[in-house]
Amino acid sequence: MPVDVVDLIMQDHREVERLFDELKENPEKRPNLLPVLTTLLTAHSRAEEAEVYPVAAAEAGEKEEVSHSQQEHIEADQLLAKLAKTDPTSPEFDKALQNLVDAVSHHVEEEETKVLPGMRSGLSAERRNELGEAFVASRKQHLGEQPGELTRDQLAQQATNAGISGTSGLPKDKLQQKVQRAADL
Repeated sequence: MPVDVVDLIMQDHREVERLFDELKENPEKRPNLLPVLTTLLTAHSRAEEAEVYPVAAAEAGEKEEVSHSQQEHIEADQLLAKLAKTDPTSPEFDKALQNLVDAVSHHVEEEETKVLPGMRSGLSAERRNELGEAFVASRKQHLGEQPGELTRDQLAQQATNAGISGTSGLPKDKLQQKVQRAADL
């Protein structure tokens, strides 16, 4: 049964928002919910970066928006890694959670008002369904990965998506620094 990639991405966004609400409203559930959030958000981001963003930039004319979205993914990954290392019972957790919620909510709003509508209008239903299958397969493949744990190939894809040049011969550590610096701008 074909599923439009835009609908799949939006479903993930709603689930992340639901998890944010649960984490805020039910502190006693945090130790169990935090791994669910980190797993979903990381797999979602990696699948978008690998399968969706290159097509949105090249085929749907969303190159600028994809570059901006990729930079927001890098920032969210850093915030998620910080949250994952924070004791869910500590007072610092609320601040780290709110920082992540703010960043991801901003990203979701921009993606849903700019990138995804561009994909709906710029790609055929058949192409969006093909992307939906690729997105689901990629997301499944990335389940279990943790924020901040990127391969060199994933970093190179982030650099490409973000429009960062001069990265092809860089070793992983230098590439990671360049990608993070670009996201901090």
